[in-house]
Amino acid sequence: MRGMQPDGVSRRHFLASGGALVAGSTLPDWAEIVQVGPSTDAARTEAAEVALAEASKLGASYADIRVNRYRRESIATREQQVQNVSRSASAGMGLRVLVNGAWGFAASNRVEVATARTLAAEAVTMARAHAALATAKVVLTPTDVVKTSWTSAFRRDPFEVPLDTKLAFLLKLNATAMAVPGVSFVSSQLLFVDEHKYFASSDGSRIAQRLVRTYPQFTTTAADRARGDFQSRPVVDRAQLVGYEYVEDYPWFADAEKAGHEVVEKLKATSVTAGRYDLVVDPSQLFLCIHESVGHSTELDRALGYEANMAGTSFLRPADTGHLRFGASIVNLVADRSQPGGLATTGYDDEGVKADRWHLVRDGVFVDWQTTRELAPLVGQSRSHGCLHADSWASVPFPRMPNVSLQPAATEVTRDDLCSGIARGLLIEGRGVSSIDQQRYNFQFGGAVIREIRNGKVGAMVKDAAYQSRTPDFWASCDGLGGPASYRLWGTSADGKGEPGQINAVSHGCPPARFRNVTVLNTASAS
Repeated sequence: MRGMQPDGVSRRHFLASGGALVAGSTLPDWAEIVQVGPSTDAARTEAAEVALAEASKLGASYADIRVNRYRRESIATREQQVQNVSRSASAGMGLRVLVNGAWGFAASNRVEVATARTLAAEAVTMARAHAALATAKVVLTPTDVVKTSWTSAFRRDPFEVPLDTKLAFLLKLNATAMAVPGVSFVSSQLLFVDEHKYFASSDGSRIAQRLVRTYPQFTTTAADRARGDFQSRPVVDRAQLVGYEYVEDYPWFADAEKAGHEVVEKLKATSVTAGRYDLVVDPSQLFLCIHESVGHSTELDRALGYEANMAGTSFLRPADTGHLRFGASIVNLVADRSQPGGLATTGYDDEGVKADRWHLVRDGVFVDWQTTRELAPLVGQSRSHGCLHADSWASVPFPRMPNVSLQPAATEVTRDDLCSGIARGLLIEGRGVSSIDQQRYNFQFGGAVIREIRNGKVGAMVKDAAYQSRTPDFWASCDGLGGPASYRLWGTSADGKGEPGQINAVSHGCPPARFRNVTVLNTASAS
C-alpha cells in the first residue's frame, strides 16, 4: 500500500507544491498501481485451473477459487484543507475445498502455478483436520454451471477522473455549506472501490466480474461557544454501485446548503418531550432500522447459532418460516442481489450462484431466509439465494447480507400525505445514535434531523429524540407507506461480521413510512 497524507494544506498549495510529488513517488499513478496481481488473464486462469486440478487429485470432492484484485482511493477534506489522499491496491487468490464433508481454505498474494499447487495441499490438509472433528458433513445444493462475465453499471470510471477534479468537488461542497451563516465546520470524503473478481469451480463455472462503487459523504457542524454546545448534521450512507457520474449528477451542493441550514437550526432546537408519538420515518433513517432489525435477523446462520459475532444471533427460528407475524399486512421486505445501484448487488455470488431476488417478509408474514449452498438444505430448500461473500481474496467466504428493502405502496403517496394523518407526531430523518440487542429484537434509533408534526403539518425541529420498540411490534405498527416516487436507496459501506471480522457493503431501499403510537425517549435525560 502506498499513499500520501498532506497535513491540513489548502487545495491550491497542495496542487502547486505537491502535485509533482503526488504523481511521482508518494502517490503513484493508477497505471503503476494496477500492476499489482497477475500480469494477464491467461496467468490468472492457469493458476486457477492448476489449483482446482491439484485439489481434486488430493481428494477434494469440491473446490472453488477466487482470484481477485482491488483498487481503492480515499480523499478527505475539511473546510478548504486537504486532510488525506490515499491509494491502495491488493490482489491474490483464495482456494476453498471440501474433503470428507468438511471445509479447508488457503490463500496467497502470489498468483502463479507453483503457489496454486501449494494452496491446494494446504487447503486439503486443513479440510482433513476439520473432518476429523466435525459432527455433521457439509451438503451443498446444486447450482448451474456458468461461463460468463458481468460488470456493474457505470458511465464514468472514477479511477480515470483526475485528482484535481475530485478535490475541486469536495472543496466546493465544503464552501457551499460554510456559506450558510452559523456553520462552523465542514468535513467531506470521497471513496472509490474497483473490484475485479474471477471465480472458478470444480463444477465447471468460470465467471469474471467487475464492480465499481462510489462513496460520497459530508458532515456539517455548528457551535455555540458561549453555551458550550455544538450540533452536527451528517449526510452519509449514500454510497452506490455506480461510477463518478454519481458525483456529477446528484445535487450534492443543494444538499450541502440544506444541511448547513439544518445544523444551525438544530443548535437552537428544544429537547423532545418523551412519550408516545406517531412517526413518519424518512428513508434516510428507516434504511438503518431495516438493516438492523430485518437484515440481520433474517441471516440464517445467525438464527441457527452458527454466527454471533458483530451483531449477535436472531429472535427468529426456522420453525417461524411461513407462520410468524413480522409486521402489518402492508409490510413487504425483499432481499435482492440484482437491485440497480445496490452495494450488495452482483452478477454472481462467491460460489457462482446467480443473483437472486426473493421475499423475506410477504404481506407482513416472515417467509424466507438469506441462504448459501450450504445453508439452504438446512431449511429444506433445494436452491441457494446466493448470499456467499468474502471481502478479500484472503478471506474465507461466508454468508453476508444482500440488499434488503421495504417495498412502497402501489399508488403514489407522498411524505406529506403520511404526515397529514397525524395529530401529534415526529418526522425523523438521517442517522442518529442507535442500539439493538443481540437477538435483533429490542432497539432504539435516533435521527439527524427530527421535526414535530402537529395536526398534519411539519413544524419546528427538536433534538435528543430516539424511538424505541421491538422488531415485530414496530413493523406491526406500520399503517402507511410512501408510493413508488418516494422510494430511495441508501447504503452502508462498513457492515461488519465474523471473527476475524470482515466488512460488507450493503444497501436498503424504502419509501417513507408511518408508524403509530411508538415510544420516544429523550436521550439527554436518559443519559
